[in-house]
Amino acid sequence: MSRSRSRYSERSYIIIGVVTLVVIVYVARLFYVQVLSPEYKLAAENIAFYHRTLYPSRGLMRDRNDSLVVYNTATADAKIIMRQMEDFDSLAFCHILDIDLQDFRDRLEQVKDRESNRGYSPFVPQTLFSQITSVEAGLLEEQLYKFPGLLIEHHTSRAYRYTAGALLLGNIGEVGPGDIKRDPYYTPGDYAGTTGLEKSYERFLRGNKGTSILLRDVHGRVQGQYEEGKYDQELTSGHDLKLSIDIKLQAYGEKLMQGKSGAIVMIEPSTGEVLALVSSPSFDPARLVGKERGRNYQQLVTDPSKPLYNRATQAAYPPGSTFKTVQAAAYLQEGCITPGTMYSCYRGYPLLRGRPRCHGHGSPLDLRHAIATSCNAYFCWGLRAFLDDRSRYATVEEAFDHWRDYIVKMGFGHKTGVDLPGESRGYIPNSEVYDKLHNGRWTSSSIVSISIGQGEILATPMQIANFGAIVANRGHYYTPHLVKEINGMPQDSLYVERMETGIRSEYFQVIAEGMRMAVTGGTCRKANLADYAICGKTGTAENPHGKDHSLFLGFGPMESPKVSIAVMVENGGFGATYAVPIGRLMLDYYLHGDSITPSSTSYEKAMLSTVIR
Repeated sequence: MSRSRSRYSERSYIIIGVVTLVVIVYVARLFYVQVLSPEYKLAAENIAFYHRTLYPSRGLMRDRNDSLVVYNTATADAKIIMRQMEDFDSLAFCHILDIDLQDFRDRLEQVKDRESNRGYSPFVPQTLFSQITSVEAGLLEEQLYKFPGLLIEHHTSRAYRYTAGALLLGNIGEVGPGDIKRDPYYTPGDYAGTTGLEKSYERFLRGNKGTSILLRDVHGRVQGQYEEGKYDQELTSGHDLKLSIDIKLQAYGEKLMQGKSGAIVMIEPSTGEVLALVSSPSFDPARLVGKERGRNYQQLVTDPSKPLYNRATQAAYPPGSTFKTVQAAAYLQEGCITPGTMYSCYRGYPLLRGRPRCHGHGSPLDLRHAIATSCNAYFCWGLRAFLDDRSRYATVEEAFDHWRDYIVKMGFGHKTGVDLPGESRGYIPNSEVYDKLHNGRWTSSSIVSISIGQGEILATPMQIANFGAIVANRGHYYTPHLVKEINGMPQDSLYVERMETGIRSEYFQVIAEGMRMAVTGGTCRKANLADYAICGKTGTAENPHGKDHSLFLGFGPMESPKVSIAVMVENGGFGATYAVPIGRLMLDYYLHGDSITPSSTSYEKAMLSTVIR
């Protein structure tokens, strides 16, 4: 009897222990769900409170003459909290936004797709449709009772007074997971600069967001502010930008380049301020705003003419004969030639049996006349004097690396530092490149094409225009930039520091004189303006994929320069055919205050009617 009682007692204890354990587990689980679980806590908070983000006004952009270029317009995002969503009148919703029912259904699936929408939570507002108009937002807000779970978040979008400058201005787009990870400022659904100045100056333009805490009833309807706004956070508007560009000049350049591929860059030599930065083909920046942004962007991406590619800063071309002016500076500083050094041509470089070929002109020539007539042979002779004279350097490799140092100091082979993302370095080879190509046995004759800006030499239109500023300043430059002022902020010291090339000023004076002679009686005669002493240099860049490219490098006036310019017209042939007339028109327009002189009207008519494929 006692033994059975003992067994019963043991069983009772076991049962009591199991029941107690189960109760403890359930209590712990309830505590976690109701107190510790972030998911349910978030759900509860979302029911009681609505943290409305207050988006600051993004900074405006004005040109150098204070003309408004980029401003803000009211827009909104339609967002959905999936946990609160119920069956609603989807046809009425689609009618307001003027979208197809299938588009709506597809978008809902995209929102719930955790692979494409990382960080998705059914308790957090998800962007359903972005950048809807203020009218559409108003109609939806009037009928929110029809759309459970829907909320409207108001903010601003970009608007443009001009159709010009899309690639330099840039655009804004919705941030992705990577942006959010890099910068805690952003949350899903936020917008940030993705290209151009919008991206480069994002931290100045965006301002600081604010927060308004609102109370909601059990149906999710807003009842008013929590604690009369005591815990709200104020927003701060973004900084306005004053650009260095002249928007009318920019628009005129884009007009001249219609039907052509290429670039125009104009710089104020005394400051490094970029006056115009044209890349063609381009597009209306307004195409990347609003509900059609995604569709328009895909069209631009797939366009074979590459309108999203900034040829002014990202494309690297052989600089052709414009590079002869760069060679002249290196030769003079090295002392392997003087301004009076004479070389013969005979329609080509005699030591290589007339290759590279040259056109008919006087012979022999000094440096100034060689620049004016664009003599190929002269600069081949100069490269030979620099690289092959063993009394100067023990090896060709040592000589070449000294040559390269001069070229790099004049702004080639590295980024200029212009305040735009994605700038190309161009390309200037070193001696190791040629050692590999020629098995360590080479001379100036092996690489003679670089003497006239061909071969391995590559430069961007921005680098070429910057060199024009160097000649205009007689040996120094300022880092090119498109933002003149940031409202309320000091200018970046990078853009006021004088950059020296290390080449004597008098040598650039000789080059300037040669470029002036090219305009008055040489290859750049089409650039000659009656009342301004323009200096110029043509270039014809060999193109292995088709017709040669047409180039022009210039600045003016000669003695008190106000502007330097580089023009690149892809497949335009000789520099004098298209690049020079376009350069003339841009210089004329700028120097005469947004108008051209009567002597330029025939050139304008011809360029506007020209299409080059």
